[in-house]
Amino acid sequence: MAKRQDTKKFFENLSGSGKSIGVLTSGGDAQGMNAAVRAVVRMGIYVGAKVYFIHEGYQGMVDGGENIEEASWESVSSMLQVGGTVIGSARCKEFRSHEGRLKAALHLVERGITNLCVIGGDGSLTGANLFREEWSGLLEELVQQDLIDQEAAQDNSTLHIVGMVGSIDNDFCGTDMTIGTDSALHRIIEVVDAIMTTAQSHQRTFVLEVMGRHCGYLALVSALACGADWVLIPEMPPEDGWEEQMCQKLSENRADKKRLNIIIVAEGAIDCHHNPITTENIKDLVVRCLGFDTRVTILGHVQRGGTPSAFDRILASRMGVEAVLALLEASATTPACVVSLCGNQAVRLPLMECVQMTQDVQKAMDEKNFEEAVRLRGRSFENNLNTYKLLSFRKADSELPHSSFNVAVLNVGAPAAGMNAAVRSAVRVGITEGHRMFAVNDGFEGFYKGQIKEIKWGDVGGWTGQGGSILGTKRTLPATHLDKIAEQIKIHNINALLVIGGFEAFLGLMELSAAREKYNEFCVPMVMVPATVSNNIPGSDLSIGADTALNAITDTCDRIKQSASGTKRRVFIIETMGGYCGYLASVGGLAAGADAVYIYEEPFDIRDLQSNVEHLTEKMKTGIQRGLVLRNENSNVNFTTDFIYQLYSEEGKGVFDCRKNVLGHMQQGGAPSPFDRNFGTKISAKAIQWISKKLKESYKEGKVYANTEDTACLLGMRRRALVFQPVVQLKEETDFVHRIPKEQWWLKLRPLMKILAKYKTSYDVSDSESGCCVAYNNNVVSVVGRFVLVYTICYLCCLC
Repeated sequence: MAKRQDTKKFFENLSGSGKSIGVLTSGGDAQGMNAAVRAVVRMGIYVGAKVYFIHEGYQGMVDGGENIEEASWESVSSMLQVGGTVIGSARCKEFRSHEGRLKAALHLVERGITNLCVIGGDGSLTGANLFREEWSGLLEELVQQDLIDQEAAQDNSTLHIVGMVGSIDNDFCGTDMTIGTDSALHRIIEVVDAIMTTAQSHQRTFVLEVMGRHCGYLALVSALACGADWVLIPEMPPEDGWEEQMCQKLSENRADKKRLNIIIVAEGAIDCHHNPITTENIKDLVVRCLGFDTRVTILGHVQRGGTPSAFDRILASRMGVEAVLALLEASATTPACVVSLCGNQAVRLPLMECVQMTQDVQKAMDEKNFEEAVRLRGRSFENNLNTYKLLSFRKADSELPHSSFNVAVLNVGAPAAGMNAAVRSAVRVGITEGHRMFAVNDGFEGFYKGQIKEIKWGDVGGWTGQGGSILGTKRTLPATHLDKIAEQIKIHNINALLVIGGFEAFLGLMELSAAREKYNEFCVPMVMVPATVSNNIPGSDLSIGADTALNAITDTCDRIKQSASGTKRRVFIIETMGGYCGYLASVGGLAAGADAVYIYEEPFDIRDLQSNVEHLTEKMKTGIQRGLVLRNENSNVNFTTDFIYQLYSEEGKGVFDCRKNVLGHMQQGGAPSPFDRNFGTKISAKAIQWISKKLKESYKEGKVYANTEDTACLLGMRRRALVFQPVVQLKEETDFVHRIPKEQWWLKLRPLMKILAKYKTSYDVSDSESGCCVAYNNNVVSVVGRFVLVYTICYLCCLC
């Protein structure tokens, strides 16, 4: 597939005029499906196509009539934050028969629908592909039965299919993340956090069953996110004797003064002989062998309910837009494809190849080839599994390597949710590597004051789900206290530093690196892990804490908009944090369905403000009842939140009224999201492994001496990989005045937000890299994620 040079011309050629698109949700529901439907409808209308809802999935297609309804722009308003699927989903036995598919074909031809966007699991997508393969034969039958004429058959001769996977189990091969998975993890973690408080009160053991009949992703990732004592999944059946091992571990944890135990079980969990392992089996085992007070909780359909997370809204919106583009590009010979996520790129993959791979996983498990099943699940799944094993199973002291190195961990800057998960991971991986781990309280300020103490494996138990910074964190920079910090490093014989924090941590590491010429004490391996809600660290596309803040913004916007239900037309002006970085405002605006977002990186003037007011006025006249405007706190020194509020209030008189809200520090608070827990866990584990490597390389003549650029690094997420970058080399990428990177990937998300808000704008369909093909499973597939959607990396951080 050749790279497109003229993206504007390409987009103009993708006119949807005269085309009709049908969108349906099939099989089980998943949070985020509505966001996908909304994106398909609005992008389809944006390019000039007619878009139809097909209610109740394939059943509605077979029944026809009012089940197939033309969609309007307004018909998908207020849909983004709703869980489930508002157009309905059903399992249809009739569609599995030839007669049922014949009826469905007739109802589509009657409306001229020759493009289908199917949102569902592998069964729904397989049915769609079969429907496409039979299409020409079905039309011939309809002509023979005089149900349609030859001209109608000719006009509708080709059926194009594009699929999106909506499944909370994340069990579809070919995509790293399915729509609904992140929201399901949110529900699970919310329940686990609540259960842990009561379990601790009564010193109880809780056995939780989560969904995943054939895939253990939810169980595995939730176990990693909450620090569960044991997890049982179908892809990793325990060996004979697992009962004794589990009971021994539970007993050891209680002996370490841990007041609770959490065991997570996937509903499809089995042992190595394919015998099912149920929650009641485990409860009886724990009570019989240990005598612990044990309770069982089965989460059930709670995991499918509730509002979609910010991640699922953005993932679904992005995929919905890509699905429309794929349909518009399709030719008569284009095979059915599925819009998938590969790392941080949206790609089109052959639908049936992905279905076959999914079936191969189950085949491997049926044949007891579990290692192959884990491999087929993908690198993300495998990394999650390895990380869980690394952090959950403590080796005996006799089994640990004895490195005799001391590693210090500290938090610097403002608190961010996920910092504690990062510290826990660093401590436990460090101990596993044979190091002595030291905790520094209150950042660099505590460092020069000597607030340093050794921290053990059990000291960080239960830290994963706690917000803020347990170690304490301050914005103090080290430059004015270098001599005292050097003295403390010498006193405690610190051989390496792990700094977890925001822009102050970045500046602090640069200051320590620059001071190496004067102080030999700073000639040790140093690495920074980015943790800030602002997501403004150069060298990393994502920071720990940003996802939690994003969900706080999204949830608050949902509540604020809901407060206007049943009232007259109203526009809300919301101010977000971020300093000069507009990440939270922009991505939060996309997730919450904002009509306009004002940020520093995209300058605006009074004419832009007036244009936005007029745009909202026109939308209100068409029946829209609520508007949402987000403003980054430092977007403009003159156009303040109060100014914008007063402008909208004055110019909107007679059409809408206004309210304003400054979200403030609530964006920094709360329990970390599953994303931030897992991101912090993985990236810190990677950082400690790097430290171990550098310590070995720099240990000579009985001491550590590291004075090269590559021994003072920032560990950041760049596209699909975690990359170590010398902080000195990041200077050129940094705007130090405004504390932001000079180039920011998420700016290319803004046109998508504007399109979905009904603005006429150009849409960047150019590939963000030098080529436009990526390799997946040894096949070359075309890239359709034509800008880098880094937010959708989620749990895909590579630990290799």
